[in-house]
Amino acid sequence: MRATLLTMTLCSAGIAMQAHAQEAHGVAFDAAPGVPVRVRMLDGGRVEARIGKEAALQLLDGVADEEGRSRLDHEDVDFDGVQDLLVRASVGQVNEAVAVYRFDARTARLQPLAPPTGTPANCDGFWSLRVDVPTRTLVSTCRGGPMWYTDFYRYQGEKLYLYRAEQLLMLDPQALAAVLAMDAGGEDAGPLAVWTTFDAAGRVLEHAIGDGLSPPVSGVPLRAREARVVPARLALYRAVGDADTRRYLVAGDRVELLDERDGWMQVRYRNPMRGPVIGWIQLTLPEQG
Repeated sequence: MRATLLTMTLCSAGIAMQAHAQEAHGVAFDAAPGVPVRVRMLDGGRVEARIGKEAALQLLDGVADEEGRSRLDHEDVDFDGVQDLLVRASVGQVNEAVAVYRFDARTARLQPLAPPTGTPANCDGFWSLRVDVPTRTLVSTCRGGPMWYTDFYRYQGEKLYLYRAEQLLMLDPQALAAVLAMDAGGEDAGPLAVWTTFDAAGRVLEHAIGDGLSPPVSGVPLRAREARVVPARLALYRAVGDADTRRYLVAGDRVELLDERDGWMQVRYRNPMRGPVIGWIQLTLPEQG
């Protein structure tokens, strides 16, 4: 038994030394059949790649921590069956910056991959990038202040687009409690956030308010947090800012929370007779004269 444990320990130590040597000196992989790629780190976070049997040289910008260290990795980030290059480095105490280079089989070159611009993504760039193969999704997670944020990306053809992102809600707890009694979210529940799913053209497909610290499962429709109406009578408006309505909710009605805008919250009430009814409520009730 001791000999077995010793053998396992030595093997583990050998694997660790091999992994450390690979990390220190570089990484090697086949981007495609017959196309070897050899990569090593240079000073200042730069990356040297030798591509193909002719070892064509390509110099790339990478990322590095405060001591100039990086971790080299390879994975299929665009789900085309070809391995791509990832350069990772710890930033601060919790974040991990990631530089991504796709292998372009047409040019036999590594091409930089960056998130699309002009989107409501929370993370600037790729952070702690995870490749979710079953749902063909890239998951980027970053921390800003006390809050973690998650952005989801997908491809339509060769186009990378923001598939899902969150918007943290800064709500007055007392004003919210006066209107809605929230269902318990569990001991580890985080602050509320609006999760939004987009198509490749940037159009909104769905909204739902949920836990800002628990990213929804990729590829599954958003599940909205539920609450119970508190006031005896609560006006349900068709749009934000409307002054008049003939629709009302009553105390005890259960609603699903969908969106928030300027102190108004969009909810869905599943009327047992008429089906789902969607409208906006004011989180600050008007004073009674």
